[in-house]
Amino acid sequence: MWTTCQECQGRGKKSRRLSKKVRLNYQMAFDQFEKTKGNGTAPVRPKANLYKCLNCNGSGLMNSSSYPEPDKENYPHVAIIGAGIGGAALAAACLHRGIPFTLYERDNNFAARSQGYGLTLQQASKAIEGLGIFSLKDGVVSTRHLVHTTEGKVVGEWGNRKWIQSDAKTTAKRTNVHIARQSLRLELLEQLGGHDVVQWGHQLVDFKNCEDESIELNFQVNGEIKKTKADLVVGADGIRSSVRKLLIGDDITPLRYLGCIVILGICPLSMLEGINNSLLDSATVFQTANGNERIYIMPYTSYSVMWQLSFPMPEDEAKFLSTQGPLALKEEACRRTQWHDPIPQILTATLEAQISGYPVYDRQLLNSQLLEKGNSSTLIGDAAHPMSPFKGQGANQALLDALSLARAISKGCKPLSQWRKTGIRKSVLTEFESEMLERSAAKVKDSADAAQFLHSEIVLHKGDEPRGRCLKKKEQ
Repeated sequence: MWTTCQECQGRGKKSRRLSKKVRLNYQMAFDQFEKTKGNGTAPVRPKANLYKCLNCNGSGLMNSSSYPEPDKENYPHVAIIGAGIGGAALAAACLHRGIPFTLYERDNNFAARSQGYGLTLQQASKAIEGLGIFSLKDGVVSTRHLVHTTEGKVVGEWGNRKWIQSDAKTTAKRTNVHIARQSLRLELLEQLGGHDVVQWGHQLVDFKNCEDESIELNFQVNGEIKKTKADLVVGADGIRSSVRKLLIGDDITPLRYLGCIVILGICPLSMLEGINNSLLDSATVFQTANGNERIYIMPYTSYSVMWQLSFPMPEDEAKFLSTQGPLALKEEACRRTQWHDPIPQILTATLEAQISGYPVYDRQLLNSQLLEKGNSSTLIGDAAHPMSPFKGQGANQALLDALSLARAISKGCKPLSQWRKTGIRKSVLTEFESEMLERSAAKVKDSADAAQFLHSEIVLHKGDEPRGRCLKKKEQ
């Protein structure tokens, strides 16, 4: 159990005092601006440099013998719509900071549907410490990444083992962490004390602002309408978000097809007995491509791998194929990947029950004005900035969104903040959304670009670096 670090107020960082020289220079510039009676450009108030809080080692959390009591007097009650990665992370971040919340999910239980396959924690591998997770039980660390032609020729290699020239699978330096999406989701829900915290079977119908500045929400539960109230509504309900549809509408920022389909599968290593291949050492990520089809294979757990095959296809054909079921998807995948070992063996050994596929979509980037339509509502994760899976950033950004929003609520709604008078948008949401949109914009763009270049000759560019980096160098 965890509670907020009092030294940094849960931020994980502390501010250094501005130097006397910086303060004097700003004051002089401000005095000069006032003398011009507002003509010209006002000087920007300098911000103090931040440094890691040593008391909590940058997590913003400290061990506690019990959960913090929800501070209903000072903090807003947050209605979180969607108990996927982003929603569960926001709930955990609120719990640790004493922010009252209710977590709603339309599914009837945790295992009602597949929550995707594997994900790779990049920036978020450190951020999850701010959610109370300091060690992932099922996380697998990769230390080597290879790119092949279909004949098996290596055209790119990077990772710790490339640079240190060692046979060791692991190193002291932590790199990308691979984990099953459901495993991470489970660890987040366990932070809450179990699944009972989730209001399962709650399908959001609509919500509206009340005269007392609260929000009334209507859910469909067991065929009946259930009403409830909250001070802040957060849509964490994915790429086809109900909250986004109610807040912004689908017509303004519709789903945008990225021109390709993805087929996913999970293969236990036990199904590959007799195949001795260094690519299957549970610490290697590899991809193979021909300029049209591309397969990416990574550790899913220490005893299985996940594969992701993608290729260009007209939208109608991609939709049709994805509805034909796992057998058709497996046959299509096998037909397209008669390549070097162990790719054909992995796909052949993958059970149909572990295969799915879907057309790849994202949405046009949001702007602050669209989000401002919701005085007391906002979006995080795929509901705010859906992106293609090819940069592995969807879950990372959702986790960062969740932690950032909880910290913003903790800071903007602290005692004596008068947030009820000024409104939660001005106190919290405007600044949070600005940071979120700025941070995620490049990830959305890069992920959309990857949907193009990974299925072109660029993917076979010779170089020991992630695919597409050669394009960045040309732009510079």
